[in-house]
Amino acid sequence: MEKPIRQVSEMKVNAELYVRDLPGQLVGSLEPISMVNGNIVGVVHDREQMVNDRILVSVTFEVDTAAQLDELKDIWKSLDIQIGSMGSVGKTYPMDYLILGKFDGSYLDTLIEGAAKTVHLESVDVGYSARDTKDNKRSAMISVEVSDRADVDKLDVFFDESCRKNKLILIKGVLR
Repeated sequence: MEKPIRQVSEMKVNAELYVRDLPGQLVGSLEPISMVNGNIVGVVHDREQMVNDRILVSVTFEVDTAAQLDELKDIWKSLDIQIGSMGSVGKTYPMDYLILGKFDGSYLDTLIEGAAKTVHLESVDVGYSARDTKDNKRSAMISVEVSDRADVDKLDVFFDESCRKNKLILIKGVLR
């Protein structure tokens, strides 16, 4: 009999849980994940990190739906397991863009606003030089992270079109 192939879960979540410092509490905090058909990816049990006589358990797991996650939170609360923090973990794609030429800070603001309308930006970092007094040129480094590989291609096109239109030089980084 063939085993069913496990589908890739939609959500990968990292949670910091605080459990009582009693035997069986670590296992008791992890069992509810399987009760909602989740898949545990990693666990760190940090006995050095204590808050109110509770030990930190960092767990990364996968679930398919937000409803499963909500059900899991309810189970943990009913078991007196405190949730310190919870957030999704996902792969991001970082990309750097170097822009050279005559522009000002408002151009960069408009450029970033346009990029954010084109794709969802997980993070953006912008730095630029002071103007060169001789020919009034400057450089800017824009570092972005997106959650979808296809969004990098969309950003490439967006930045390329904007820089061509404004007679700026664009140097695109290598996808890391």
